[in-house]
Amino acid sequence: MLRRETVAMEVYLDNSATTRCFNEVALLMHKIMCEDYGNPSSLHHKGVEAENYLRYAGETFAKLLKVNEKEIFFTSGGTESDNIALIGAAMAGHRRGRHLITTPIEHPAVLQPMAYLEDQGFEVTYLSVDRQGRISLEELEQAVRPDTILVSIMHTNNEIGSLQPIAEAGALIKGRNPQTLFHVDAVQGFGKARIYPGKMQIDMLSASGHKLHGPKGIGLLYLREGAKVNPITYGGGQQRGMRSGTENLPGIAGFAKAAELVYQNLDRDVEKMYALRERLTHGVKNMENVVVNGCPGREGAPHILSLSVRGVRSEVLLHALEERGIYVSAGSACAAHKPQPSATLKAVGVERELLGSTIRFSLSCFTTEEEIDYTVQNLSEIVPILRRYTRH
Repeated sequence: MLRRETVAMEVYLDNSATTRCFNEVALLMHKIMCEDYGNPSSLHHKGVEAENYLRYAGETFAKLLKVNEKEIFFTSGGTESDNIALIGAAMAGHRRGRHLITTPIEHPAVLQPMAYLEDQGFEVTYLSVDRQGRISLEELEQAVRPDTILVSIMHTNNEIGSLQPIAEAGALIKGRNPQTLFHVDAVQGFGKARIYPGKMQIDMLSASGHKLHGPKGIGLLYLREGAKVNPITYGGGQQRGMRSGTENLPGIAGFAKAAELVYQNLDRDVEKMYALRERLTHGVKNMENVVVNGCPGREGAPHILSLSVRGVRSEVLLHALEERGIYVSAGSACAAHKPQPSATLKAVGVERELLGSTIRFSLSCFTTEEEIDYTVQNLSEIVPILRRYTRH
């Protein structure tokens, strides 16, 4: 098979799993951990210093989302934000109804809480998606009922980069039932698009720090003032009782600094990623029996490209690329160790034969043309070898 050889360069193309931290973020977090390490709940000067970082973070995200600072809550990541939104909203609204709506291509952080709520007696409608992973607004309109208390639709799919019509969905949901809460998992979309909950009629929004060059273990939940959501964590009453527990101050401030830096150069970096994604797409299109999944061009996310390579197992190709210093994913990092086929790939109609032969490339503002060309070159060399090996 392929022999390990001297790696010409290291190419990290797994940015949907996690990103490299900005240097400015790491320095700020180090300062907070080693100098400004007070507890925001303490009344002395060190506590006041810490509280100022919390205020800075809240103001930063409120400005980026064009919402009120009181509507921002910090969590341990996107998974916790999704769980608070879904379980908290369902428990708070169960007297109005027990009907929920989502899609089959959501992240497990949404699908698993939905499964839990089904076990608790809630009814969940799963909207279908087309071959590009997009919902039908007509189907959504028909699905919203008087007893629908919650709709959860992701902004950007983490496996194939599909973009959902969030603003149109928000208007439609509120038009059908103004009391229905609309939750958006924006973990992959925040930092790649301008998302304004008020304008899009989003009641709850989840985001995560390590997807946009911030630290791991930190996320946020936007919760519209007046939306009824029960807390699912109880304790010291921090964050107005919605998410008790001593705040992860280095993580919160680091997340805010990362978001601030990302949005300063958002338009430039999004254009760059779209160009690199197109360069990668063009490079693999000439390869035999390679299928691009998801939306073409600018109809999809700027940073995600999913490829199915007929005749080559995804894990084998992943490790063969790793031997050349290229790091990609065989799917969602949160489900990478599970043997069952991707629910997203099945939902969009990927051939059964290709379900286990799909890899994901995900870019960042640090990705270069040279890295993309190096990846294409190595793919063109590796795939034929692996196919010959597989046949024998």
